[in-house]
This record gives sequence, structure tokens and C-alpha cells, in this order.
Amino acid sequence: MTDVGFLPNNGFIIAVLGFKPYNKTINKQHMNKELAGARGYSALKLLFVAAFIVVGLWFIYEVIGILFFFFFALVLTMALNTPVMWLTKKGLSRTPAALIVFFCMIIFLVAIFWLVIPRVLNQVSSLINDIPDYYSSLKQQVAGWLEDYPSLREKVMDDSGLVDNMPSARRIFLGVSRFSLTLFGAVFLFIIFLSVVAYMLLNPVPLLRNYLLLFPEHKRQQAATAMAKASGMMRGWLWANFVVGAMEAVLVFAFLYFMKVPGIWVWAALALFGQMVPRLGFYIMAVPPIIIALSIDPTTALWVLVFYLLLDEIMADFVMPRIRAHAMKLHPVVSLFAMLTMASAFGFAGALVATPFIGFVQVFYQEFYLARISKKGVDAQVSTILEG
Repeated sequence: MTDVGFLPNNGFIIAVLGFKPYNKTINKQHMNKELAGARGYSALKLLFVAAFIVVGLWFIYEVIGILFFFFFALVLTMALNTPVMWLTKKGLSRTPAALIVFFCMIIFLVAIFWLVIPRVLNQVSSLINDIPDYYSSLKQQVAGWLEDYPSLREKVMDDSGLVDNMPSARRIFLGVSRFSLTLFGAVFLFIIFLSVVAYMLLNPVPLLRNYLLLFPEHKRQQAATAMAKASGMMRGWLWANFVVGAMEAVLVFAFLYFMKVPGIWVWAALALFGQMVPRLGFYIMAVPPIIIALSIDPTTALWVLVFYLLLDEIMADFVMPRIRAHAMKLHPVVSLFAMLTMASAFGFAGALVATPFIGFVQVFYQEFYLARISKKGVDAQVSTILEG
């Protein structure tokens, strides 16, 4: 028998002797090992990606208030950029144009506060001083309604429980201290907000450059177009809130003046800013004047209640969605859906940013998806759906 151990190429001997099954077995085992290793690597990679997503979502949830803060600053900057660009086209450089627009905004806000706040504070002081009289009158009104229920009427007229439940001087002091700290924090946060707006307005180029570099080169023009359209929509959103808030303030002032309800400047100011708080703003601006009117006369309170209900229904469900839809090119149903969804997810802050956020989503959806798909025959298909 020939010794083949000296031959250098054992693979040749294996091939000559026909050991193909053994070769296939080796290859199969090697492939299985590689496949198992690839599966293990894929599973590990998927695990890391899932963990990263979970941690990222948790982090976003924890800092959602800060994100909303900067989002509002971005919206205001977009609105102020329009007059800045108008001034730059007239020959001014970016920095002086931005400073002029920014300080004009500050002067406008100070003028509004200077003209309105003193009247509001005076009427607030009068309302606070008259609270005992309003309470006594309201108690007499309720007692008159409960004449047929003596025991319940006696409990309503009894002030001992109210006196016992009055907060102590210590609790009042602590409450005032907490309010002062909260007010100080709000002022500090407002200053930071204005600073962020000023910096973005003065030098937006680096921010916009970094934004565009997030996209591949062939997508940057679409990203620029989407941001430009979003800027127009943000201007429309601010304008819609200002117009509707001013309309509500004028109507509230006129109606409550006609009904001789005290504190009309206070209630008009609440109506002006209440529009910024969807749905919840109605209760903020309606409940206090209704209570004051009830202490004066039940019929007056009933008329005030009916007025606010009609005002809210007309403004919130018809006027505001239509103005926003015209200014932002949003369907009213989309606007209402966004507000309810964001309010359910993030509460008060979510309701505030719902409309501008859905505006951003719409323009990016249009630029990056609708722009590259065919719309042929869609109108005919819509007609088919409507006709049933």
C-alpha cells in the first residue's frame, strides 16, 4: 500500500479518493457556525438599538418641557424673521435689522403692559376688596333658593365652618412666599426665552447650516423648502391667535360692560390671552366673571354664562379653525385632532404646541413624500368615495 503522508497537498489526495461527503460536511459545519455567529451579532445589535430607542424616548419625555420651550422660541423667531428680511432688503445688514425688530417687539409688549396692566391691577384690587360683599350677596341668593329646605339653608348661612377652614397666617405667608418664588422663576425663564430668541434672530446662519447638514446633499433643497414653508405657517399661527384673542377681548369687554359686571378690564385681558390655551382657556376666562355676576344677580349670571358658551362654541369650533386653516393651510379637522392628541399625551404644554407642531409635520410630509408620488386620478377617486 502506498504511503501518501509525504505528499504536500492532502486536498489532492482527498479529491482523488473521492471523499466529497466529508468535504461537504466540513463546509456545512463552517457555514452553520458563521450563520450562528451572524445571528448572534444581529440579535445583539438589535438589543442595543432597542435599548438606545427606549433610553432616547425616556430622555425626551423627561426634557419635553425644555423642548417645547425652544420650539416656542423657534416659532417666535420665524415670525420676527419676516420684518428682519424686509429691512435687510432695504439695505440694512442682518445685525442692526434684527436688533431693531427685537427691540420693537419689546417696546410693543411694554406698551401693552403699561396701558392695560394698571387698569387690570386696579380692578383686581377692587375685586379683592369687594370679595366679602360678593360672598355675602351670593350667600343670600343661595339661601333664597333654599327656603323650602330649612336644614340645608341653615348650613349654608352658617359661617363657622368657613372660619374654621380659613388658612392660618403661617400658611398664608408660606403661600405668598411660594408664589413669589414662582413669579421670580417665571420672570427669569422669560428673560432666558427672550435671550434665545435674540440669539437666533441675530445669527441664524450656523443653526440653519447645521440643520441642512443633517440631510444628504440631494435632500437639502427639499429640507430648505420645507423650513421656509414652516416659517410661513408659524407666522400664520401667531397671527391667528392674535386676531381671535383680540376679537374675544373686544366682545367680552363690550358685553360685560353692557351687563354692568365689575372688572371688565380683567376679564377682557383673560379673554385676550385665554386663546393661547385651547379649551382650558375657556374656563380660565369664563368662570370668574360668571361667579361675580352670580353674586350680583342670577339673571345676569345666566346671561353671562350663555354668552361665554356661545362665544366658545363659535370661536373654538368655527372661527379659530377656519382662520388657522387659512393662515396655516391646515384642515380644521386636522387642527382639532392634533390639539386633542397632543393634550392627551403631554397635557397643557402639548395643547399649546399642537397646531405649530402639526404644521411642521405637514410641510415635511409634503416635501419629502407627496412631492415624489404621482397624484394622477386622485380627484376622480375622491369623487368616487364621496358618491358612494
